[in-house]
Amino acid sequence: MKKILFIIIVIVLGVLIRLWFGIYHHDEYAETHLFFKYRPTWKWTFYSPIGMSSLELEDLNEEERMEQILFEEFVSSKGMSK
Repeated sequence: MKKILFIIIVIVLGVLIRLWFGIYHHDEYAETHLFFKYRPTWKWTFYSPIGMSSLELEDLNEEERMEQILFEEFVSSKGMSK
C-alpha cells in the first residue's frame, strides 16, 4: 500500500511540476533558465525564433509565430530574458 501511495505522489508531483514550471532559452545569450509559469500549461520549453534579429512576427511561419507569442507571454512580459 505504501508503495502505491508513493508512486501516486510522485506522479502527481511530476504533473504539477510540468504544468507550473518551464525552461526558457535566453534570446541573446546561450543560457537556459528554469522559471515558474504564471498559469499552468503543458508546454515545457520556450524559445524566441526571432531572438535578437530584426525579423518581425509577420516574417515567421505559423509554428514559429506561435512559439514567439508564447515566449513573449510567458517570458518577456514577465521581465525575464532581458
